[in-house]
Amino acid sequence: MKKLLLVFFLVMSAFTLQAQEIRWMSLEEALAKQKKNPKPIFMEVYTDWYAQCKLFEANTLQHPEVADLINRNYYAVKFNAEGNSVVSYKGNSFNNPNFDPNRKGRNSAHELTTFLKVEGYPSIFILNRSGDVQEKTTGFKTPEELIRFLK
Repeated sequence: MKKLLLVFFLVMSAFTLQAQEIRWMSLEEALAKQKKNPKPIFMEVYTDWYAQCKLFEANTLQHPEVADLINRNYYAVKFNAEGNSVVSYKGNSFNNPNFDPNRKGRNSAHELTTFLKVEGYPSIFILNRSGDVQEKTTGFKTPEELIRFLK
């Protein structure tokens, strides 16, 4: 009986953890979904190497209340500011022509970060239902600070 109860709690914990993850998608996917079901876009602009981005991901974005708030009210986009993806936004195509796949740590900035005028990392952009930047904030936020910003 104890083993059955333990298995039950482990399965329930797995479902709870899964429900607390943000459902990330590309910017193009989010913009397409907006056309069918309009709601704002929450876009995190991050880098792989910066400690504040890693802390923000681990301590804030994985917080159950934050994940639930974002999943319920936004399409969530996670954008690597130094990645090599090609992104279509506002009738333009953006890429990272100086990206070096062999480079460890810092890489060149993606053209979309210049277009958005990213001032630092991590940055949060809220795009309205038309896909225009409505609000932005830069720097590490605690779960409480991010929840206040999003409400």
